[in-house]
Amino acid sequence: MQRPHVRTALACYAALLLATLTACGGSADADTQKPTTPTGVTAQASSATSVHVMWEQASDDKAVTGYEVYREGEKAASVPATKRMTDIDGLTASTAYTFTVRARDAAGNLSPRSAAVSVTTPEPAPDDDEPPTAPVKLRGKADDGHTVSLSWGGSTDDVGVTSYDVYQEDSRIHSVPGTQTTAHLTGLRPGTVYTFTVRARDAADHSSPDSNALDLTTPSAPGAPASTAPTGLRTEVTAKGKEFVVDLSWDQPETGGTVPAYQLFLNGKMTTTIVWGGTPPAGRAGYELTLSDPPGTRYSVKLRPKLPDGKWGDFSAQRTVVLPE
Repeated sequence: MQRPHVRTALACYAALLLATLTACGGSADADTQKPTTPTGVTAQASSATSVHVMWEQASDDKAVTGYEVYREGEKAASVPATKRMTDIDGLTASTAYTFTVRARDAAGNLSPRSAAVSVTTPEPAPDDDEPPTAPVKLRGKADDGHTVSLSWGGSTDDVGVTSYDVYQEDSRIHSVPGTQTTAHLTGLRPGTVYTFTVRARDAADHSSPDSNALDLTTPSAPGAPASTAPTGLRTEVTAKGKEFVVDLSWDQPETGGTVPAYQLFLNGKMTTTIVWGGTPPAGRAGYELTLSDPPGTRYSVKLRPKLPDGKWGDFSAQRTVVLPE
């Protein structure tokens, strides 16, 4: 009895498999489309040896998963899709550099390179041991549910301010040149409380103390429920022996019922649940937090309420606490 030809059988199997994959959306669904090219690329020399690169969000038929930053055509950094800025360190003072950015999707498709931007790092600042003074009178407004505008009074430095860094809850989210005292921030969420501060930086990479903190709430989207964030959070620190007591107070949100508890977060991590021993207070509430860390320890503090339906509500604005020396 003659056996079937092996090559013919394999060819038939391959054709059947290809037809099955195509019918089930296999190779036909392969992601071959590149993301759009990032726009709005800027490069700001943060110091004599570092440059801060920012860009606008790209889009993709599936989803952008990250960005790649190139210096003189060579990849210098990769960041996730949630970030649209990065610092490139280890540069040489008084040197011209060119940067481009590409978007990447889950299939590994890379967008075309962005328009190139050039920047020259400043000369090193010899014997610059003094940080700039803190920016003053930070103010601003929410332009809409996704953008805010900030402005502040300029800092001084014994050599010169090279940039201003905008922080949101202790994370740097934006930088502008030292000659600019305004910033326009995009990509925010509607109906959200944001806490902004600004720091000045000099060519020796010294950062100033924080400006005053500014709380801004972006307008809620049409039809969205009202914010349940506590407001007016204030902190006061006193030393008691070898410990420190942080007195917290805040205005409770309107939730349509009683707030039975709050979660307190330090440095972004839930530290304790505040549960009232008897009847929950009406109006303004307070809590004493005892800390035993060394003087000079810095904390970020925020809290959120437990709603009458058992879910956790929106976060308050964040406050920074520094244990006194």
